[in-house]
Amino acid sequence: MGRILAIDYGQKRVGLAATDELQISANALTTVHVSELFDWLTQYLNNEKVDGIVVGEPRTMNNLPSDASRFIEPFVNRLRKVFPQTPVYRYDERFTSVLAHRTMLEAGLKKKDRQDKALVDRISAVILLQSFMESNQFKNI
Repeated sequence: MGRILAIDYGQKRVGLAATDELQISANALTTVHVSELFDWLTQYLNNEKVDGIVVGEPRTMNNLPSDASRFIEPFVNRLRKVFPQTPVYRYDERFTSVLAHRTMLEAGLKKKDRQDKALVDRISAVILLQSFMESNQFKNI
């Protein structure tokens, strides 16, 4: 069994999280600049067995694609082309940033630490991955 990798894709930074090898828990990995993402992914997929990649799908409250979708679609298409052997799953990422900020508050992080956008992106990737793991989509892998 391999890991599931989650990508919280942004225009500048990308938050990354992955499951353990038994796909029991979601863990933050890192945040990388969007320009470095495919190099990072190539190295990660060469070193780890990955059963699938989950990419956050930005949706509006009406369940329509948000404005950010125009950046995500080309990324997902390239991801599928560069790594055709690895299934890519789209999953609703609504509220992940809000939940990440709430998590940071509940953890007692100082205001300066809560303003660290890279940390927010990592936590958002973990929340995305945990939500995916709780979904029926994950159970069908």
